[in-house]
Parts: sequence; structure tokens; C-alpha cells
Amino acid sequence: MKFSRIIALLCVVAMMASLVACSGTTEAPATVAESQAPANTVPESNGTADTPNAAAPGAAIRLVNGKIEIDTQLKAFAEDYKARTGQEVIIESLGGGVDISAQITNYHASGNMPDMFVINSNEEEKFRELFADLSNEPWVAETDAYLADANGKVIGAPYAVEGVGLIYNADVLAKAGIDPDTLININAQHAAFEKIDGLKAELGLQAVAAVAAESGQMYWSTGSHIMSAYFSMGVERDDKTLINDFNAGIVNPERFAQFAEYVKLLFDYADPSVLISGTYDDQLALFAQGKTAFLTQGNWIDPSLPGYNATFDCGLLPYAFLETDTPGITADAPTWWAVYNGGNVEASKAFLTDITISDAGQKMFVEDAGAISAYKTCKYQPSTPVSANMFKKMQSGPTYAWDWSNMAVGIAQNTLAPLFELYAKGTIDKTQFVDMTVTAVADFIAAQ
Repeated sequence: MKFSRIIALLCVVAMMASLVACSGTTEAPATVAESQAPANTVPESNGTADTPNAAAPGAAIRLVNGKIEIDTQLKAFAEDYKARTGQEVIIESLGGGVDISAQITNYHASGNMPDMFVINSNEEEKFRELFADLSNEPWVAETDAYLADANGKVIGAPYAVEGVGLIYNADVLAKAGIDPDTLININAQHAAFEKIDGLKAELGLQAVAAVAAESGQMYWSTGSHIMSAYFSMGVERDDKTLINDFNAGIVNPERFAQFAEYVKLLFDYADPSVLISGTYDDQLALFAQGKTAFLTQGNWIDPSLPGYNATFDCGLLPYAFLETDTPGITADAPTWWAVYNGGNVEASKAFLTDITISDAGQKMFVEDAGAISAYKTCKYQPSTPVSANMFKKMQSGPTYAWDWSNMAVGIAQNTLAPLFELYAKGTIDKTQFVDMTVTAVADFIAAQ
């Protein structure tokens, strides 16, 4: 995987967008759920789908998509692709509380594997025997964000670059006299939260922030996305010390204590009902209806905003938990599409090339789905609010890596998220949150 070179990709994309002027829906986001099944084990199939290239040429191909919020756009593209090529593509979108990794495992066990499926970077070893080799595909040369296995074989195609962080309602901040560009350290964000809290009635707000920490459905938001700040905030993209230590069972207690103080800030100013028992839809609705100034999510909310008739401008801030300034945003390829080596491989490769680097595919992702392209030749730039703001910040840099996506499989869901929930409920305090996390991570890794 070429995360270390993604900055070069972003610069090229920015340059291309500046040269070519272009124009410019609610469920869970684009993250892949950590599996509850044991890592590195894939059951043997009892069906015939394991036979390489078993599907007949011309048969429908099936893609399992983990971004439910672009289901409509993908299905429309699949219809257009069928009209152009005669090849039928069935889009199967999973989202909400679905554990996608476990679902892929179940599909394989039952002989019902899709031809293409979504994969997270920490699942390469688990699904190693299932991947078709994509190393010679034409889109590989056009991106530095592809996914490769331990031997350098390309196994996954990125479809977007995404950012996680603190989304803000720009109109609310303007009315409160707060410049979002100054909110790049914990003290500045704390002062902003406090000021907005005092103006809630005047601003028509229900709470300062929309945060959801119920671990059953929102583990990917707390245990993965918010946790991302601990690994990456203020850290050079090539510095993997924190994630490597974490995967060895080591959490830095001093840094994590600083992070815990920031998490407490988010929780203290969140709507209490959504914080404790809210779903992603509840969290998004609260923000999209203009009832909070902030939201803990990413630019994948853009396609959903029109469904709420949201007309305000918004942007993306870092989870700035340090006292020193951290002006960058956390941005990377979120997940990848892999091709199953026992399915209709050639037809799947052809579709993957078309949707990633054809003009129609790139236009769909950027203009229709509101994404930021992961491909150097893309001439489109986003016009949707969060992605447009994020794109500008990617041009100026810096960006921080999605190192959380390389955590041990299952640790976000089964270890971290329950502790975030206890912290949100006030069942444990900051010291206990830190101490219990340090111990729980060490125990989880030791048990692997």
C-alpha cells in the first residue's frame, strides 16, 4: 500500500483540478467494520464459486459496496455501463450496523462470494487466498493509493480519498464570530465550544455537537474514526511508531491522556440523547437540520445533506487534541475494491477500470457522489460543501494518515468502542478511560 506517497497524489490532483475547470441518500458511512470472526481465517467454501473464473463470460457480475450513501449513484452508473457494454453489474450495498468483513467471510463459507468486494487495509492477510492479481491493470499507474499485499501484488483499487474530523456549520460559526481556520488546537476548540454553548438559544441550536458513542452501532465512529487522532494528529505520514506500538500492545499513556481530554470535550458538549443511544442517522439529522454547530464524521455526509434540505456551508476541522497547532486534516483512501479470484475475473477487471479511470466513472464519483478522486488524471473537483473545503485544505497541506485502518482486526469494535461508550456515559472517568485502554489493548494483542 502506498500511503507514504499519497501526498504526491494529492498535489497532482490539485494541479490537474486547477488547470481544468469543471462543474460541480442517509445511512452509515464508508468505513469497513472490523470482523468479529477470528483474524486470518477464511472457511473453506462448500460451493462451486471457488473454482477460478467459474462464472461464464457475459454473466452478471456482483459488487459488494460498503458505502451505502452512494448506492443510488453506483446503481445508476451500473445501468449506464450495461447500456454501453452489455455487461450487467449488480450492486449490493451494505451499511448501518452490518459487519462487512464478517459478511464477506459468510459469503465465502456459503459459496456465495461476490465478484468484487470491499476490503479494509488490515484484512489483507485474512482474505489473502481470495484476491485476484490486479497489478497489471491500467488504473494502477494512475494512483499512489492502491492496496498491495505483503509481496507487492496489487489487490485493491481505491475509489476515493476521504477525510475524518470535526465537521462544522460555517453559518453558525460566522454568526458566533468564530473563524474556523483558528480552531486547530484544543484550547481554541474548547473556547469555541464554550462560546457557542452560551449562544445556543440565539443560534437556534439544540447542542454544540452531534456525537454518537453507542458501541453496538457506532463503534466505527468512536473506536476507529475518533481514535484516528491518537495515531496521526500532528504526526508525519511516514512515521508509523504509534500504530506499530499499538499493534504490539503498547499505548502511550501521556499522549492518550491528552487525547482523552479532547474526547471529554466532545462528549461534554454533545447532545446527551444522541451521544448515549443515537444512531448514525440520528447524529447526521441533528447536524443537517442545523441543530448543532459540529458533527464528528467525514466528507461522506455530503450526498446525504440534500435529503435534509441543508443549505448552510460547512467544512472539516482536525480532531485537534494537542495544545500545539495541528492545521492538517486526516485524509486517505478509506477502503478498496478487490476482485474475487474465483469469480468472473476478466469482466470484473473491465468494470473496475471503467469506474475508476474513465471520464464517466470519475465524473460520477466527484460530481454525483461528492467524493475526491484518488486518480491523478481526474479533471473534476468536488463542489459539495465538506469535500470542497477538504479539497482546498489538501492543496495547502499537511494531511495526516489513516493509521487507524491498520489496527488489529476486531480491536475497535470489541475493545475500544465499549470503553468510549462507558466514558460517554460517565461510568468511568478520564483516568479510568486511559488506564483501562492501556490494559485492554495489551490484553487484546497478547490474546492474538
